[in-house]
Amino acid sequence: MNAVHISDLRRLAKRRLPRVVFDYIDGGADGEITLRENCTAFENIRFRPRNAAASGARDLRTTVLGTTLELPFLLAPVGNSRLFYPRGECVAASAAGAAGTAYVLSTLSGCRLEEVRAATSGPAWYQLYLVGGREAATAAIRRAREAGFSALVVTIDTAVAGQRERDLRNGARELAGGKLWQMLPFLPQLLARPRWLFDFARDGALMKFPNVVVPGQGPLPYEDIGAALEHSTVTWADMGWIRDEWKGPIVIKGVLTSEDARRAVDCGAEAIVVSNHGGRQLDGVAPTLRALPEVVEAAGDRAEILLDGGIRRGSDVVKALCLGARAVLIGRAYAYGLGAAGGAGVTRAIEILRNDVVRTLRLLGCRECSALGPQYVDPSTSSG
Repeated sequence: MNAVHISDLRRLAKRRLPRVVFDYIDGGADGEITLRENCTAFENIRFRPRNAAASGARDLRTTVLGTTLELPFLLAPVGNSRLFYPRGECVAASAAGAAGTAYVLSTLSGCRLEEVRAATSGPAWYQLYLVGGREAATAAIRRAREAGFSALVVTIDTAVAGQRERDLRNGARELAGGKLWQMLPFLPQLLARPRWLFDFARDGALMKFPNVVVPGQGPLPYEDIGAALEHSTVTWADMGWIRDEWKGPIVIKGVLTSEDARRAVDCGAEAIVVSNHGGRQLDGVAPTLRALPEVVEAAGDRAEILLDGGIRRGSDVVKALCLGARAVLIGRAYAYGLGAAGGAGVTRAIEILRNDVVRTLRLLGCRECSALGPQYVDPSTSSG
């Protein structure tokens, strides 16, 4: 595959996917300010290398929640991955396991969580929304525990779905609604990608969400998700019953401030993900790299800190580790690969980032990811 950077996978995904699907991966909320700044925040950080250092192998391993990973990045939860490629969640999970890292499955998956867990040889975490109500969420938690998921990721930044203007312009709601008269104006973009359309139809077309089983109704239909999110806000009060049900490590995702970081550790979170949902929720919030030092300081040694948002290069991964992240989560970076070429695309995305991290460590004069710290970045570029 002729892809040397994540942007090459983005280009290939754009060529293969209908506009409505590609923009679902690529877009953000409102004016997409936060989406852009997530990336530019990394561009503004400057390294301080130690040259004339000894060469040799570089150790990329890190330990997250007591588990050693071969890479300092995990695959983030990306909803609706089955739209990008047949059995998309299983395909991505398999690639993560083969690379020696963890896969985080979204509640809004088109594949059963048991199938996804079986697809990967590595650790798997389950990301929880309360869509479908508490009973549906409780049932999913129990299924995830029984299937062997090792951590529960509770996302707290989705009081409502963000205003994703690209989705509205592309007719995402109308196409999901299934009513032909509403779909007609938007069908040409699907017909323009016959290979994708054939794969999509063969994989079952618009599916329900098999991990959100609403009592008395069955799996949540795809078209109901927007309304379901508005009635499923997670509050700090929910953390008590969630912990009682899960009884394992809990990761709280969607933290950008010291106040929320302290609330998270007070609720017993073993890890925190500094995240603005990839710029897909509230536009105009801080890019995650800028929020990272505040959260690291507030959490202290009470929780491990992870980060997502804006990772496009291995040097971005390294910068986040220098500023206090234990590891990072990548979402769009591998979703572009999944949309471009399925499992081969996800594997290529992981390879690109892995090679970038190795090269960056060598050029920094640092032998291992665990030795990275603020001494390797210019403080005047990391605090503003």
